[in-house]
Amino acid sequence: MTGQVQLATTGSIARVTLSHPGKLNAMSRVMWLELREVFESIQQDPTLRCVLLVGEGGNFCAGGDISEYADFRFEEASLRQFHDEHVWGGLQAVLDCDVPIVAQIEGACMGAGLEIASCCDLRLAGASARFGAPIAKLGFPMAPREMALVMCAAGELSAREMLLAAAVLDAPTAAQRGFLHRVLPDGEVADEAAAMASRVSRLAPQAARLNKQSFRALAHSQRAQAATDLIANAYHYAASAEHREGVMAFVEKRSPQF
Repeated sequence: MTGQVQLATTGSIARVTLSHPGKLNAMSRVMWLELREVFESIQQDPTLRCVLLVGEGGNFCAGGDISEYADFRFEEASLRQFHDEHVWGGLQAVLDCDVPIVAQIEGACMGAGLEIASCCDLRLAGASARFGAPIAKLGFPMAPREMALVMCAAGELSAREMLLAAAVLDAPTAAQRGFLHRVLPDGEVADEAAAMASRVSRLAPQAARLNKQSFRALAHSQRAQAATDLIANAYHYAASAEHREGVMAFVEKRSPQF
């Protein structure tokens, strides 16, 4: 099974669920394409007033589906397509959505999960949630536009610690550094996230959409442009020995030798 991004609507609230059983909802290539399709459909639906974004089974998203990586990561063209079309296509659709998005974050919120959460407007997390992007252990960097997104939402200090030291932050630390709006007991986060979505849905929908458009315009910065400029040379590492060793060591369940 390659996982799914599921969409269900109740009244004016859309519930988007990241579902990849047995893999802590790790994002497959198919799921990135589905994420884009789901949020593009939400954007076109004038009846929707809020999105509740959740992960299935007590975890938000543990990152990318590394079992797929050997199929495409070691060749520059396919690696570029993955990040610039599949991953960024999904993330851009979430960012472009004018409907307010509430993230219900439980358990693992790593790598791809951290990026998806960074696109959301309101982030509520359970006390045991964990945040990071330890891809240095896999021998590759974060793509430039994805890094700009995480730096904007989580802060430069946290982004540097996550990417350079493979740090994993607990929920209170992530809240203290400004990434989370609230940290709740694990047993309460689902109810509070649903209540937040309901509260948002009762407010003026046109004002919310206009506010989101303004947020996007005001957030556009030299950092975002610089990230776009870096893309031209961002994937030269595809065939490197370090990259291959990091990915294959994970797949083969052994420690990498860098």
